[in-house]
Order: sequence, then structure tokens, then C-alpha cells
Amino acid sequence: MEQERIRYPVSLMCRALDLSRSGFYAWRRRPESRRAVVNRRLMVEIKSIHQASLQTYGSPRMHFELRTKGIRCSLNRTARLMQQAGVHAVIHRRFCLTTDSDHDYPVAANILNRQFAVSEPNRAWVVDITYIATDEGWLYLAATMDLHSRRIVGWAFSNRIDRELTMSALRMALGRRQPGPELMHHSDRGSQYACHDYQDLLSSRGVICSMSRRGNPYDNAVMESFFRTLKAEWVNRHHFDTREEGKSELVKYIELFYNARRRHSALGYLSPAEYERQSEPT
Repeated sequence: MEQERIRYPVSLMCRALDLSRSGFYAWRRRPESRRAVVNRRLMVEIKSIHQASLQTYGSPRMHFELRTKGIRCSLNRTARLMQQAGVHAVIHRRFCLTTDSDHDYPVAANILNRQFAVSEPNRAWVVDITYIATDEGWLYLAATMDLHSRRIVGWAFSNRIDRELTMSALRMALGRRQPGPELMHHSDRGSQYACHDYQDLLSSRGVICSMSRRGNPYDNAVMESFFRTLKAEWVNRHHFDTREEGKSELVKYIELFYNARRRHSALGYLSPAEYERQSEPT
């Protein structure tokens, strides 16, 4: 009623709601309860965090973010206040596979075998390709992730889905991380990963090759999950006039938000960069 006083007379609203005018004015004179004051302040903080998270956090990540700020609030209370504020996480949608496994190149066994929990950096990388719509046509993204921290360590863009795309992403990852010879590299069976040029690059660095079973996206579930997150949190909420605009915006998301700030449930709600810092030997 307080919010609607500008639009409707108090007397009319009281009759409609079967309330007394004296009761309404007595309520207005009553001081705000301590819990209501705290809830109002929490609502402001929640809205601020929601904007800083690019409007992507659900209640578990929101609750953890509040705790890191020294704000005491239960998970249920966080969820309730988010609902009242109309704050919610974006919905992840499924997407189509992009690589073609119908070729004559040799394929590797599934050595990774869905062992996605890795205790050290540069022990297991997963890779894949996705596509982004622009007004100029499709923009393809190849990405390389370190399973230890879920950090995207290499990426490349192209308007063609070919071996140069995947090799560019791999070269970036190798140059950045300088992994040792015991690194395992897991991909699907697409020709962009099975081709001789790509496999020669892996062999020259002593990298062990692992590939998903045919038609089984769950063998590379962590990378599939990253692309779903990318699409839901960024791509589906933007319109790209050109491929260059798409590249610029996606690099911002990957490097400035996903790697540096986005809290990951599998990492104890740390960002990949934070997780790597905490994992470093002292």
C-alpha cells in the first residue's frame, strides 16, 4: 500500500484489502524492525553483487560472495531476498556439436576417462570448439582448459572451423603455460584434433593424447559445461554486428570475468585465478 499511495487513495486500498485506515497509519508510524533494516541493506548488497557478476550468480555463489565480504546471511535467506529482488541466475541451454568425427585419421583411446578432478596444474587439458552468431556470419571459438583450475589457458577465433583454429588455441596454451612432458590432452574425435598437423604439435611437446568415445559428449563434460556457461552468461545476452566485435567481447568475458572473477562451484567457489594462487606451493 505504501508503494501504491501515489496511484490510489488510501481509503480505496483499505476497502479493497479489508483493512482499517487507522491500522495502516499506525503501521507507518511504527519504527522499522531491525531485521527489516538488515534485509534492506542485504538487498542493496545482493543487487550490487548481481551486477558485478554480470547478472550470472544464483543463490549459492551469491551466498559465498556475501560471506567473503564478511556479511552473515544464511543460504535460504539469500535465496529468499534474491527472489524478492527479482535477482536470478541465467539459464543454461544446450548447444550443438561442431566437430566432425567422420574422417580417416587415427584416433586415441579415452585415457582421461572422465577423471576431471586433477590435483596439479598442467597435468590435464581439455579442448573443444563452439560457434557464435554475428551479423557477418559464424564466429568459431576454440578453447583449451586446464582441468586443475578450470582456467581457459588458450583460445583462438576464426570464421573457419579448421585445423588452424585449433592449433592457434593450442599454441597459445603451450606458450603461456610451458607444460612438462606428462601433460594429457583430451579432445573429441574431430578432424581438427585428429589431423596430422595437430597431432605432430602434441607429439613435439611430449603431450599424451586422449579422445572421447564416438558421439559421447559426457567424456568432455567440463568443456561442454564451459561453453554452456559462456553462451548463457554472455553470448545469448549480446548482439554482435561483426566478428571483431564478437572477439572483443568474448575475450573480455574469458580473461576479465571467467578466469579472474567468476566463482566456480567445483573450486569451492573460488575463481580459476584465485584457485591457482591458493594452490601454489609456499
